[in-house]
Amino acid sequence: MSTPLFSDPGLAAFGSGLTAITLAEIGDKTFFVALLLAARHSGRSVFVGAFAALSAVTLLSLGVGYGLREVLPAALMPWLAALLFLGFGAKLLFDAQRLPVDDGSDEQEEAAALVQQAEGRGAADKAGGVIWEAFSLVFLAELGDRTQIATILLATAPAFTLLGLVAGTLLGHALVTALAILAGKWIGQRIQERLLYRLSGGLFLAFGLVSLRQAIGAMAAG
Repeated sequence: MSTPLFSDPGLAAFGSGLTAITLAEIGDKTFFVALLLAARHSGRSVFVGAFAALSAVTLLSLGVGYGLREVLPAALMPWLAALLFLGFGAKLLFDAQRLPVDDGSDEQEEAAALVQQAEGRGAADKAGGVIWEAFSLVFLAELGDRTQIATILLATAPAFTLLGLVAGTLLGHALVTALAILAGKWIGQRIQERLLYRLSGGLFLAFGLVSLRQAIGAMAAG
């Protein structure tokens, strides 16, 4: 007997979570925080702290989104998911048009300011200090970020299983954090944030259309 993760909704949730988080996280503020910290400290310690922070925010966000499924009427959730997906996708596409020509400069500058401020309070010369520094900086940078919003929205979709979303989103964060530490400088010089915004926006518009189709189908069946 198959587990929920390998059922169709589970695989859809896993793939959607992995794709959405990977696109949203590459070139994000937390990406550059991990990159800059890894240039100064142990990459292993930075990864442990950064991934722990991303995991904590992700599980919190999934809990918020999934909690909405339990509180709001089941018949309303596909419509709400469609509205949120379409709205978020449109916002990402709109934001892409407003990005400056020097893609990613704002995110990189904000990350550099965060790291510089933290390092100015005293360099973390032990593994525990590096882990805590990475955890605190990434946790604060992730709160209210587009990746957190995307995670909450994914969890509102009735078609996605919670287990699949947990696996997909956490794997996405692990992959992007590893890339930031191992090849962050090379990737950072080649990131086209406008393109990433457009890809993310198109992906969420697709999620919205699928949710809208499911909502209409459920209404017709009822």
